[in-house]
Amino acid sequence: MRLHRLGITGFGPFGTTQTVDFDTLSQAGLFLLHGPTGAGKTSVLDAVCYALYGAVPGARQSPGTSLRSDHAPAGTPTEVVLDLTVAGRRLEITRRPAQPRPKKRGGGFTTEKAQSWLREYDAESGEWHGLSRSHQEIGEEITQLLGMSREQFCQVVLLPQGDFARFLRADAEARGRLLGRLFDTRRFAAVEERLAELRRAAEQRVKDGDERLLALAHRMAQAAGDAAAGLPAPDARPGDPGLAGSVLAWAAVARSGAREALDVADLALLAAEGRQAAARRALDEERELAARQRRYEDARRRAAELEARRGERDGWQALLDRSREAERVAGPLSLRGDAEREHRAARAAQERAAAGLPPDLAHAGAERLAALAGRLREELGGLAGARRAERRGAELAREREELDRQARADEETRQEAAAWLAGWEATRRALVDRVDAAQEAATRAEHLAGRLEPARRRLAAARRRDALVRDAEAAEARLAVAREHANAAHETWLDLRERRLRGIAAELAAGLVDGEPCAVCGSADHPDPARADAGHVDRSTEDAAYAAHTRADEARSAAERERAVVQEALAAAHADVAAGAAEDVAEDVAGVPSVAGLAEQVASLERAHARAREAAGDAHAAREALDRAEREHERRLEARQQVERRAAARTSRREALDREQAAVDAELARVPGGAVSEHAAFLEHRIARLTEAAGAVRTVEETARRLKEADDRLADAAYRAGFDTPAAAAAALLDDAHRRDLQRRLDAWQAEAAAVADRLAEPETRAASGRPPADPEGAHAAHAAADRAARDADSALSAQRERCAELDHLSQKAAAEVRRLGPLREEYERVARLAGLTAGTSADNERKMRLESYVLAARLEQVAAAATVRLARMSSGRYTLVHSDARAGGKRAGLGLHVVDAWTGSERDTATLSGGETFFVSLALALGLADVVTDEAGGVRLDTLFIDEGFGSLDDQTLDEVLDVLDSLRERDRSVGIVSHVADLRRRIPTQLQVVKERGGSAVRLRGAAALSG
Repeated sequence: MRLHRLGITGFGPFGTTQTVDFDTLSQAGLFLLHGPTGAGKTSVLDAVCYALYGAVPGARQSPGTSLRSDHAPAGTPTEVVLDLTVAGRRLEITRRPAQPRPKKRGGGFTTEKAQSWLREYDAESGEWHGLSRSHQEIGEEITQLLGMSREQFCQVVLLPQGDFARFLRADAEARGRLLGRLFDTRRFAAVEERLAELRRAAEQRVKDGDERLLALAHRMAQAAGDAAAGLPAPDARPGDPGLAGSVLAWAAVARSGAREALDVADLALLAAEGRQAAARRALDEERELAARQRRYEDARRRAAELEARRGERDGWQALLDRSREAERVAGPLSLRGDAEREHRAARAAQERAAAGLPPDLAHAGAERLAALAGRLREELGGLAGARRAERRGAELAREREELDRQARADEETRQEAAAWLAGWEATRRALVDRVDAAQEAATRAEHLAGRLEPARRRLAAARRRDALVRDAEAAEARLAVAREHANAAHETWLDLRERRLRGIAAELAAGLVDGEPCAVCGSADHPDPARADAGHVDRSTEDAAYAAHTRADEARSAAERERAVVQEALAAAHADVAAGAAEDVAEDVAGVPSVAGLAEQVASLERAHARAREAAGDAHAAREALDRAEREHERRLEARQQVERRAAARTSRREALDREQAAVDAELARVPGGAVSEHAAFLEHRIARLTEAAGAVRTVEETARRLKEADDRLADAAYRAGFDTPAAAAAALLDDAHRRDLQRRLDAWQAEAAAVADRLAEPETRAASGRPPADPEGAHAAHAAADRAARDADSALSAQRERCAELDHLSQKAAAEVRRLGPLREEYERVARLAGLTAGTSADNERKMRLESYVLAARLEQVAAAATVRLARMSSGRYTLVHSDARAGGKRAGLGLHVVDAWTGSERDTATLSGGETFFVSLALALGLADVVTDEAGGVRLDTLFIDEGFGSLDDQTLDEVLDVLDSLRERDRSVGIVSHVADLRRRIPTQLQVVKERGGSAVRLRGAAALSG
């Protein structure tokens, strides 16, 4: 890596643009960077580090710290530009940190995001080509090219002497942290941690398995109970050796004891079941004997009850026999009852009829009453003509009243028709005007409808035009984004294709096979095939970039098509709006009809059209109203004529009624008193009463005769049936329900007597009555005890079976768990040995060195060897650096660093060095570390180094020797920059870069060569 030029603007103490020409400084090989304290010497190195890695070294990159210079003008951006050559490529890196800038609109500031640019110089074309603007891509590219991280770069290229002095005096742990950052031994620490994690995980799996095994043992102990013959369950802890064997042995003892208990329980159940069956048979026999004895006693009790009720049974039989004899009198008795009821009804009717007659006729016979009714009928017949005349007179009066009512109604109709006909002409003119107005409105509505539809189309076109204007703007924006994406994807694809072509040799070398010819040169020998570097681009990456480029180009084409479609639709919308333009449409400032003006026109037309349609909608109703009015006019005229005709007819009818009334009055004048109707009604009432009374007298006489005949027949039937009187026969007669009840009682008594006799005749029942009383309660108690004993024995057997099954199941699980734990234990032991060895805790690791410390010790040996080459020259062969892996006290070994004094032959710790000795030892260590890290980074050449401070602690001779060593670095074409404020160095080193403090910010000046300064 060689630095060419550094540009600093608004960075740290530098308010304006400052340029450092490293090419001029590097020509002398050794140059001095000096200046007063606080001038910004270290800021130059910070700018180099920031340009490469986007961050400054160490604590100067603390959160909240701004890199922008307080001296920089408000409009000047903070920027660092570094021109360098690395890995044969000329690159230019430009970085700007996040910083405030004045707002483009209004006052105040806004924060501008950090920016980065990476360019590469093409020697053939003499032009710079942009590579990337991504912070991440640039950082990865620089880290890959340099082969070291920011921490390694700050230790190897910038050589901070204070850090190495502390390194010399530090203990093993502190040295390990520093070396670990430089050589990136995190993978070895990760191996240690990974092995520790594997050990912990394996140990946990073993403990988990042991806990499961102990849980199974605990469950087996619970299931076994006392079956283990007093052998205690295993009480080991998880991880104890021999746990699996003790659990399996104890499980075997528990299973054996459980099987013995199972056999004993099986025999006990057989004996209990035999006793239970015998008790059951005894209980059944006692229950049967008790039931037969109860049957016999019940039969005897029922027989005694039947004998006690025998007299009652004989009474039922006698009543039933008398009822059967009285059945022969039932017919005459029923007829006599009917005749008596008819006679009583006839007597009541005769008394009611007599109550409506005069007292002298109350007891008259039927012949007298009939003769009197005949005489009244003859008198009523003489009044028939007068009655007809009277009825006709009433009818004539009603007809006159009807004619008067009709005359009044016709007069009202005539007056109403006259009043209506008087206003007919005005009504007709108003209706005709209404019809004409509706027809005119219909014509106007048709005309407005013809104007409304084009206006609506123009309004829709205007709205579509405005929406398409927005769509066109959006389509234009999308097209711009799509073009930008397409261009970026195209550049990315071309860049990846170029990088793949540059590394195509490694891609072709990947397909080489020993003994087969090369596709390029044809040789079958491949002594040194090219290898892909970290930034190599393979075919799949290029294809993916090309696919992304193709998709982006298709997206751009689609965006262009979308814009064309929108623009075409917009043009059509403009044409639709312009078509049929009206004079009364409002236009905007550009002369284009506005949506608001078109909407107002459409609304006005719609309102006018609505009013016209509403008025035209009345045409049908107006015509119907005119038709109704004309029909009403005709009806009124016809009604007036009919009224006149009916008036003439009524006059003729009144004259006829007057003549007929005169005849009726002459007929009624011949009736004395003139009350024809009242007298006729009186006669009709007297006739009806007399006729009813005569009929009632005849009915009483007839029912009395039939009653006497029924009494005679009933007395004869009772005598023939053996009864003294008809009343005795009636008393002995029973109804059907009573007879059925008596027969049911007799049948029940007879059935009960037969059943009792049959039960008393049963031989088993008679034999049971002769035996002692049965004791079913005692037999039941004995059976219950035997049953409980059998259930207890069965439960005990089931429990023993379940215990055996549970023990077998748990034993199988325990055996399976033991088999599963075997590989886990082996894995744990293997991983534990490896973890202990890498962690330095194993007995096999004699020096107790961790794996990372072991690797760092090897690196430290290389650094000490490389540093000794320069330390011997700086100390005139007196001092040599050696690595020590001896343990110090109780600490682990591996990272000790001693200095060997050739004058005394003693070896001592570097912490015992004096100030000057510490400086040149640390310088030698730093240079040696730079060589080792450079080799570790893949041999990246470091052509520019910086050494910071420490020279003031050296005497003149030692300083000369140190400068000789630094000057010898030019033999490897290196340039070394010394950062110091020691005045003697300005005399010894002619090429100098001076940093000067000024009021407007620091500035740099090149001395001893052509000055290039900002």
